[in-house]
Amino acid sequence: MTQGLALLAFLVVSFLAVGSLLVGARLLRVRARVDSPLKRETYECGETPRGMAWVRFHARYYVVALFFVLFDIEAALILPWSTIVREVGTTGLVAVGTFVGVLMLGWAWAMRKGALQWV
Repeated sequence: MTQGLALLAFLVVSFLAVGSLLVGARLLRVRARVDSPLKRETYECGETPRGMAWVRFHARYYVVALFFVLFDIEAALILPWSTIVREVGTTGLVAVGTFVGVLMLGWAWAMRKGALQWV
């Protein structure tokens, strides 16, 4: 029962702390003195902006992002292994070889399906 009360007290104090910080930030925020339309304009290095600032990217760019994440994680997992390659021996080599092999099979399958054909 005492652990339950301690947890309840911790939750109450946590919510009160977060709430007081949010209220304090709202009360102490910096406000602009003058609200003119000129302050709401986009500033581009002294140049007057041309066109809309919101550029729509094609939805197929997510494939490039997924490939980047895939191979970034691969590098993040292989680089530490490369520092201890002598200590882990053949077992480590087989494990990393299997890991890279599965990644390459997935990459080859995606290329065969035309994942980056539009690029």
